[in-house]
Amino acid sequence: MTHSVVFLDRDSLSVPVPVFSFPVRYREYPATAIEQIPEHAAGAEVLISNKVPLDRAALARLPDLRLVAIAATGYNHVDLDACREQGVAVCNVRHYGDHTVAEHALTLMLALMKNLPAYQRDVAAGVWSQAKRFCHFGAPIREMRGAVLGIVGGGGIGQQLAQMATAFGMEVVFAGRKGEATARAGYLPFDQVLARADVLSLHCPLTDSTRGLIAQAELMAMKPGAILINTARGGLVDEADLVAALKYGQLGGAGFDVLSSEPPAPDNPLLKARLPNLIVTPHVGWASAEAMRRLAAQLVENIEAFVRDEALNRLV
Repeated sequence: MTHSVVFLDRDSLSVPVPVFSFPVRYREYPATAIEQIPEHAAGAEVLISNKVPLDRAALARLPDLRLVAIAATGYNHVDLDACREQGVAVCNVRHYGDHTVAEHALTLMLALMKNLPAYQRDVAAGVWSQAKRFCHFGAPIREMRGAVLGIVGGGGIGQQLAQMATAFGMEVVFAGRKGEATARAGYLPFDQVLARADVLSLHCPLTDSTRGLIAQAELMAMKPGAILINTARGGLVDEADLVAALKYGQLGGAGFDVLSSEPPAPDNPLLKARLPNLIVTPHVGWASAEAMRRLAAQLVENIEAFVRDEALNRLV
């Protein structure tokens, strides 16, 4: 039996996709706008999407669809309830980027603890050349050793980051769910972690319960001068509140690899801020060549398992 497979946003993955072992009619598109979904996905039994939104209306127009294979871990762009009602299976790719995303979070953390962007700006402005001593003392510099790292999200990435941070001599604490009076074993109450952390790093999915997880109240509850890292999803943090906390000195720095809308509008608060203690990278924490090859291999494994009538990495 020949299966129809369509990749809606092939340009989101810059490595080869392994060849399927079963007979296949395969089509791919560099990208797919929402209004192009009915045309691009017509007749597809298996639909591959990295970030193309698949809502209830789009899914209803795809009667042949049997599987949505997400070419990523995050699944907030796919309406799982609608898939369940329509009898469409959904799978995602897991743990392929645990190490590389944790590395990216650690890199942002190191750069901000040492205030490297601020010093780079000073050097470029000629401040060092005008110094009266051999060095220029500007923004504060802190050590990782002895600092407290609070991690929100105890999955693969959070655990990898904990190992790395421990090697630097940091004390690592995991935050329980926001609003829970009593945290699970191995976790501390969310509010307690906010108050203790010198660095807070987010590694949880974006859901209805985590959207806006960090806003003005939470930022004000954090230790003055603390650093906030987000390599998870942009919607976890209120961006305008974050910029205000940085400008008024409540936070010592922020490193973000994700924004609330991607690609972001030019007037996004984090892009407009241009602060020396703010680093924004373009959602590339996951994008090492090694991680993308693992992603592509697992993506094909998920689809192969589905064709064999096996459930692998299933969400629905």
